[in-house]
Amino acid sequence: MKTLLSGNEAIARGAYEAGVTVAAGYPGTPSTEILESAVQYKDVIYCEWSPNEKVAFEMAAAAACAGARSIVTMKHVGLNVAADPLMTLSYIGVEGGMVICVADDPGMHSSQNEQDTRNYARFAKIPVFEPADSQEAKDFVKIGIAVSETYKTPVILRSTTRISHSRSIVEFADRQENTRSIGLEKNPPRFVPIPIWGRVMRKKVEERLGRLGEAAAASPANRIEWKDRALGLVTSGIAYQYAREVWPEASILKLGFTYPFPDRLIREFEEGAKKILVIEELDDILEQHIKAMGIECVGREYVPGIGELSVPVLQKSRARLEGREESGIPAPKYLDRLPARPPVLCPGCPHRGIFSALGKHDVVVTGDIGCYSLGTFKPLDRMDIILCMGGGISMAHGLDKAGEKKKVVGIVGDSTFFHSGITGLLNIVYNKGCSTIIVVDNRTTAMTGHQEHPGTGMTLMGEETTAVSIEEIGKACGIERVHTLDPYNVQETQRIIKQELDSDTPSLIVSRAVCPLRARRKVGPIRRIDAERCRACGACLKLGCPAIDGSQKKPTINEYLCYGCGLCEQICPFHAITHTEETAR
Repeated sequence: MKTLLSGNEAIARGAYEAGVTVAAGYPGTPSTEILESAVQYKDVIYCEWSPNEKVAFEMAAAAACAGARSIVTMKHVGLNVAADPLMTLSYIGVEGGMVICVADDPGMHSSQNEQDTRNYARFAKIPVFEPADSQEAKDFVKIGIAVSETYKTPVILRSTTRISHSRSIVEFADRQENTRSIGLEKNPPRFVPIPIWGRVMRKKVEERLGRLGEAAAASPANRIEWKDRALGLVTSGIAYQYAREVWPEASILKLGFTYPFPDRLIREFEEGAKKILVIEELDDILEQHIKAMGIECVGREYVPGIGELSVPVLQKSRARLEGREESGIPAPKYLDRLPARPPVLCPGCPHRGIFSALGKHDVVVTGDIGCYSLGTFKPLDRMDIILCMGGGISMAHGLDKAGEKKKVVGIVGDSTFFHSGITGLLNIVYNKGCSTIIVVDNRTTAMTGHQEHPGTGMTLMGEETTAVSIEEIGKACGIERVHTLDPYNVQETQRIIKQELDSDTPSLIVSRAVCPLRARRKVGPIRRIDAERCRACGACLKLGCPAIDGSQKKPTINEYLCYGCGLCEQICPFHAITHTEETAR
């Protein structure tokens, strides 16, 4: 059977065909759909959204150590969170196959940085596979499971945004069941890396790396495509597709099993190619290694290491390589007529009420990773610094202890709070901080597509479970001042925020209102502006609501965009905004 699949869907299918029985992860674009696709096989694969990537990794690692086949999914920054267990699991190894599915994001389409996960593979001394299309995404999971079990090592599958979200034809195969009996063997020298046994493990890791290098050279995931030998391209992943299109006549060493480096295959390619150009996305890992082997090659001086590669980018690389003027692709004629579309909070977003209220105070706001990061932009302009998941809480405490003269407010989302916010909150109490922390709880992991989390009362498998209380966790951490508010209630929101900013003790505010996109319903009646009452004061425009059009002398409300949150009606000083009885369109 053949069908059209995205790379993420193909990875899930590969897990099914490889006999995987345990799959865990934390949602993060561009990796999210792997688990969302894997759950269709829930009759044979147990799937879960874990509170964070470290927990997911450790859960999947334990399953593999007991003989089960497992995958764990995350985006590139998620591997930072899971780096601690990754490094030690390399020493311990696994019994059943384990594939760590990591989706990099060259070009930072939905991420706060660019990272090249191949660095982690080299750091941890474990294999990495890089698919170039959906068929390879499926197949490399199966190859990865086989390599993992043969060499008793975890394996990384490195995807990228283009691989994860583009589609290509995939041919299905039957499931290969795992015949191992499941159970952790009692063998401390094998599974307990205290120094006396860890030193032995360390030597075995190096021995394993050497054997894996030979396996990479012989792997079907790597191949040489001989054509014109005047120029040989060394490439991997999605860059292969671009390179083949830009240099259809060139010979290519196409690497799918990229680490450990297949040195024997690289030398074979060098002997047949007169000149070698290395094309890789982000870091020059292959290029550095090839040069370290004493092989002359070029790469970074022609191929950029910042941002996402593409056919137009490599066309410029080819022009530079050949000493020609860079012509590039002309911009479409209509481009200058397209209206600007800056990112904004959705109409009816409950976070808007919080940012609007904070706008009345001269405070520093430490933010976090999620929809609410859009509160950075004007006219809300209420986010001052963002670092990483959970940093909204910890950085607030850091500014407080550094002597920041203004009051500090830390903002995180509900899923982020469970991911890595609890320890930061505990730290504020333990070290006598006085920050005001706001959890904007919209009852879902919204920015990555509305996934469940420990506070929603539902698992990825569709089973009802305990809905963990953010307020009770705050109290358990030692926060005495805990409040829950409705962000659509302007007066209540402003009162509670002012009250807590005036306090000299730490506090936790839970702003709770369901994401309208998740609920798929209007929040309330559609609003309209009475032109006769309106004085064009601009108060409603300060909300930054996409439904309010300020392009004319007096603002108007687009009835098809309005979600009926009522914030504009509550803040209008001239009572020019009223509501109709219509609640849906």
